[in-house]
Amino acid sequence: MIARAATLVWRITYARYIMASALALAADLSLFMMLLQMGTQPVPASMAGYCSGLLVHWLVSSRLVFAEQALRGPQRTRQKALFVISTLIGLALTSLIVGTGSHFGLDPRLAKLVAVAISFQATYLLRRSVVFA
Repeated sequence: MIARAATLVWRITYARYIMASALALAADLSLFMMLLQMGTQPVPASMAGYCSGLLVHWLVSSRLVFAEQALRGPQRTRQKALFVISTLIGLALTSLIVGTGSHFGLDPRLAKLVAVAISFQATYLLRRSVVFA
């Protein structure tokens, strides 16, 4: 019963995307928190964390989440570029939210969580409808 439920969940692209995002988020937040502990300002720490998450997300997304839609050859380069553009949009949203939150005295960790929720939805929609369409 549990194995059947796991198989069903795995078949749902959004569920696989959530799992990929969880792995990417772990990389992102680990670096973000480490850099904050080292005294890095919130926005650069957030950007560095987000970029580390990008690498993890590309690897998992192109091999497990959207594997059927992943292209080969020269077309893959275009797909990678679109993935990076979607990431830059997510990065801009993340930086804006963390920067704005920090400016107004919000704990950067809380601002980062808000940013994660918003950029997650934005990048999923872009990747599903543009990058891996």
